[in-house]
Amino acid sequence: MELTEQQEQQLNTIKNNLAGVQQKIATACHKTGRELSSVQLLPVTKTVPAERLRLAFAAGCTEMGENKIKEAREKSEALSDLNIKWSIIGHLQTNKVKYVARFAHEFQALDSLKIAEELDKRLQIEGRSMDVLVQVNSSGEASKFGLPPEDVRAFIMNLPNFSSLRIKGLMTLAIFSTDHERVRQCFTKMRTLREMLQQEAPTHLSFDELSMGMSGDYEIAIEEGATILRVGQAIFGKRDLPDSHYWPGITS
Repeated sequence: MELTEQQEQQLNTIKNNLAGVQQKIATACHKTGRELSSVQLLPVTKTVPAERLRLAFAAGCTEMGENKIKEAREKSEALSDLNIKWSIIGHLQTNKVKYVARFAHEFQALDSLKIAEELDKRLQIEGRSMDVLVQVNSSGEASKFGLPPEDVRAFIMNLPNFSSLRIKGLMTLAIFSTDHERVRQCFTKMRTLREMLQQEAPTHLSFDELSMGMSGDYEIAIEEGATILRVGQAIFGKRDLPDSHYWPGITS
């Protein structure tokens, strides 16, 4: 497509921001002796309009993460001509499951057997299956969704019953704090939990993936074993809406 001068500027900004994030990822991987290929960057596109996402796709973003189902649906329809894989990374209500089953490639916030059952049923209707991560409340904050770490093992023992769900790993939001040690403790807890599940989980469930780390803490997450980084503002710039609109527990 032929771009206007403004679109060219926006495209270059996205490319430059992506390059900056990817350089920091590479540095963190080198620091910890990890292969760069072991870490996936998932651009979080909430509040970013579809027109800018076309530019992001042109810049190389072929997978995108969204929190709100309505926003994700609208964007998936507006960009249906592009081969984008959509990942739902926010809390899911039962009445929205049918929509997710139709267009999403991945769901990263499973923390309820009721949702697992409904998603499995809807996926079977659609003749599809889906990659799924189990959300864990690693910070222990009452305002956040996700299972308490001590409940995860019992929860995942039920998941083989849902044949359309391809269980791939765990997801968490660390505590929102400028205290890096408190953030790191959340990530360390997740790494330990994943290692336990890799040994004890039922056959056919994989816990290779660990989705943790966002724009403010993804370098720490890499050091603690993250395989998926959910980065938005570092790529697309500061959002107009406060983070509390999307993530429970944030006050600014």
